[in-house]
Amino acid sequence: MTHSHTLLSWSLATLLASAAPTTLAGPGHDHGDAPVTTAGPALPRFAATSELFELVGIVDGPHLTLYLDHFADNRPVEDARLELELNGQAITVLPHAPGEFEAQLQSPLQAGVIAVTATVTAGKDIDLLAGELDLHDDASAHDTPPAQPGSWTSKAGWMGAGALLASLLGWALSRRRAPARIQQGDAV
Repeated sequence: MTHSHTLLSWSLATLLASAAPTTLAGPGHDHGDAPVTTAGPALPRFAATSELFELVGIVDGPHLTLYLDHFADNRPVEDARLELELNGQAITVLPHAPGEFEAQLQSPLQAGVIAVTATVTAGKDIDLLAGELDLHDDASAHDTPPAQPGSWTSKAGWMGAGALLASLLGWALSRRRAPARIQQGDAV
């Protein structure tokens, strides 16, 4: 195999490899015309678990949503009664659906670490769950700059194009030198 065939093979391999970054999914993962949603910061939440139950609470201002599941299989706990305390203060909790509860707080919670204690009564099972809710000021949540999605894909595309251009340039130079070798009496 001559040098021109080897260089042509490498050029073809570079061409095929440089096409791969352009086939990667971009922002929104390119799943057709699905609407692109932008998520804001996640709502504060806490979790309290025991061997029997798992309780997750989501705080949205003065509104508190609670999800109570069996720890072993993550099934919602049906016909359960839930008593909740935040920093030792009793909170009235109302059932909403199986395993779902809601509470309305007197005022939004203040920033800091809040002790969470819940007593679950479900049939013959009674359990005490404890956890913490760590609330931060809104200003500290926005200190980190947002990520630049897709920036590496555009760089990979440019790098592939550069590699392709270098391969084609090398191939063209080798083709240009080939007639000079034939004139000097070299065998092809």
